[in-house]
Amino acid sequence: MLMVRRRVSEGQLSWQFPAGEVEPGEAREDAAVRETQEETGLTVAAVKLLGERVHPKTGRLMSYTACEVLGGTAYVADTEELAELAWVAHGEILEYVPYGLFEPVQDYLDTALSS
Repeated sequence: MLMVRRRVSEGQLSWQFPAGEVEPGEAREDAAVRETQEETGLTVAAVKLLGERVHPKTGRLMSYTACEVLGGTAYVADTEELAELAWVAHGEILEYVPYGLFEPVQDYLDTALSS
């Protein structure tokens, strides 16, 4: 899975998924596709909306969408917001997110990355 590290961390939150605000009139899945392209240069398609929550570390409402890569090569496209990115293997998740992922996201990744 692709994770990014923001130039300015939000508390303990360092590594995270590509993210950004949903624009007025934009579907959450469309925002995930757009933000991923803007931040990493990848063209992706939304596969499944995994859930929403108020993030315990930032207090922000977060919507999680699983996406599949359609094309491109990942790079730090938004150099003002991102410091780096990494492709993270299933077994490395806790190295990047030591407090664990949102349960529906973890469940999806457990299934998708272990097959």
